[in-house]
Amino acid sequence: MVKIAVDAMGGDNAPGEIVAGAVMAAQSREDIQIFLIGKEEVVSEELKKHTYKKEQIEVVNATEVIETEEPPVNAIRTKKDSSIVVGMNMVRRGEADAFCSAGSSGAILVGGQVIVGRIKGVERPPLAPLIPTEKGVSLLIDCGANVDARPSHLVQFAKMGSIYMEHVVGIKNPRVAIVNIGAEEEKGNALVKETFPLLKECKDINFIGSIEAREIPHGGADVIVSEAFVGNVILKLYEGVGATLISMVKQGMMTSLRSKIGALLVKPALKTTLKAFDASQYGGAPLLGLKGLVVKTHGNSKRIEVCNSILQCVTFKEQAINEKIKESL
Repeated sequence: MVKIAVDAMGGDNAPGEIVAGAVMAAQSREDIQIFLIGKEEVVSEELKKHTYKKEQIEVVNATEVIETEEPPVNAIRTKKDSSIVVGMNMVRRGEADAFCSAGSSGAILVGGQVIVGRIKGVERPPLAPLIPTEKGVSLLIDCGANVDARPSHLVQFAKMGSIYMEHVVGIKNPRVAIVNIGAEEEKGNALVKETFPLLKECKDINFIGSIEAREIPHGGADVIVSEAFVGNVILKLYEGVGATLISMVKQGMMTSLRSKIGALLVKPALKTTLKAFDASQYGGAPLLGLKGLVVKTHGNSKRIEVCNSILQCVTFKEQAINEKIKESL
């Protein structure tokens, strides 16, 4: 059994959608055990709305909740009985194989490093979400954990990202590229210029050079390396443009009788295409390089994304990603 601790109180749609997602995950696989962490009465009340195998889901009481606007370091230090701290301590003690939360990003990043701890040799753990592309998915690393990264950090991101894409996603010899403002090696800011030759010399990754932002949706690389400021801008713009385009396409199809008839004809094919660009299909963003698995899901996650994030933890555990990262670094 893979044991996964889930923060039932974190996120905009907690606890309802979190609990529903956990039940979906338990129903889809019999080899997982889920610990729903939060205010026991509230979580148990939500569970009553669902049918599930009692032995697969257990409620773990946590009386406090870390809110998004709270200073992360102070919150982790003072709210010892919060759902985030309780869940991470379960991972640290080996009572759970993974912790999954849609709660405060800052608290999750701080707690991951302070409570779960980094793998020896890892300088900075990065957040690494999968993003949809024309060719499937790519890993964007880092998207929010290390705004002021150094060249050595980016090299480690590239190595960890390669391991993840090969063993979790199944892409052999994944192509690694660094985000830049041009394809030429001499372009970029000081960080990119200093990191580029280090990645070029790295023998255990398939480094293909720079990638411009417009090539990312086309699947120009499997692992996209950047520091967190640039990575987060790419991720948020990606999500915003995607949502806007989908909305505009739907509006355009409803403008006339002819367009409505056309919409009915193309609906099945369009639905399949748009589903591929739905971020919720790919789960959350793992915080790579920790001694245990911590996954951050979107703050507005609905049940399908919560479910996929939990199932993502199972694959991570089965493929022994942490052990492979230890060997690599």
